[in-house]
Amino acid sequence: MATKNRFVSLRTLSTIRTNPNPNHSFIASPRSISSDSNPQPFDPKTPNPNPRTRTPLETQFETWIEKLRPGFTPEDVDDAMRSQTDPDLALDIFRWTAQQRNYRHNHVTYHTIIRIAVSEKRFGPAEALIEEVFAGACNCNVALYNSIIRYCCSRRPLFNRGFDFYKKMLRSEECKPSIQTYTLLLSALLKKFNKLNVCYVYLHAVRSLHKQMKASGVIPDVYALNLILKAYCKCLEMDGAIRVFREMGLYGCEADGYSYSYVVKGFCEKGRVDQGFEYFKEMRGRDFVPTSSAYMILICSLAMELRFGEAVDLTFDMLGNSRVPDLLTYKTVLEGLCREGRGDEAFELLEQLRKKNGAMGDKTYRTLLDGLHFLSRE
Repeated sequence: MATKNRFVSLRTLSTIRTNPNPNHSFIASPRSISSDSNPQPFDPKTPNPNPRTRTPLETQFETWIEKLRPGFTPEDVDDAMRSQTDPDLALDIFRWTAQQRNYRHNHVTYHTIIRIAVSEKRFGPAEALIEEVFAGACNCNVALYNSIIRYCCSRRPLFNRGFDFYKKMLRSEECKPSIQTYTLLLSALLKKFNKLNVCYVYLHAVRSLHKQMKASGVIPDVYALNLILKAYCKCLEMDGAIRVFREMGLYGCEADGYSYSYVVKGFCEKGRVDQGFEYFKEMRGRDFVPTSSAYMILICSLAMELRFGEAVDLTFDMLGNSRVPDLLTYKTVLEGLCREGRGDEAFELLEQLRKKNGAMGDKTYRTLLDGLHFLSRE
């Protein structure tokens, strides 16, 4: 029985299989050419009698492979991948070079190819590359790991994987977490603070990150401290929030408008309106402008405590700082006045607000006016 021999031409090493799925890389792979039952001796100089027309992608791939001369370095591969307009071609170059002798990708090439894959929505190959990095395919690098953590935290199924990379950084001697690492993780956790009962679950993780940041000697900036402060305020843990607020000066940071706004909002939601109002006054004394949500919750809180004079003053202060109250805030103040037998004041205030440029639209005005007329008839 005759034995079939297989011969591989140098030309077929660059053949690329076209994959219609954009979430998977187009990886160059050699194809075997089988001879017939009576093989002839292979002569590399003999032209192929039935040449196949190469696609533009294959031709472009071959051109770049020829530019990578023997002994190419990761820097050469990085330049080649960055020069590609087609992300699949960059992935093919990455995979082909990984198969060459005496060559190994480093953190630079992995960082580049993952960035290309993610930016071009090749999520399947990107996640496969991330798993390779986690398994130790290249040396640990802070910029690379931060980039991976950012991607993992943006994808719900990979959320925990982002923290796995963080833990790996903690165990590493040369790749400790940076302030950016902690900021990425804190931001990801804050996005899950959508309900009060859920907040308490993730507040423990925020506390742990805060403690580990201190223990590792990383000096937080205002942005990181504001994220921690916001987490405490969302959980209405105001004692913890004030501790963080007062710690800012120890790190050489100065509380900004967001810091004060989180505290004001937290105190009002906690029912401690007087304390929230005091921080608001301190904030305005330093020429900081509160966020719209801080303004509105304080206005509503004051109105519900029948402190209408202060609520009205804050409403005009808000409008003077190019912040516009929502319909609920207007209704709380105006209808509150009306229920307290001060209907004339409510109608007069509504007309004053209407004259303020950009204070409300016609639909909002009609809704408020109808509400006041309804309460006046009761």
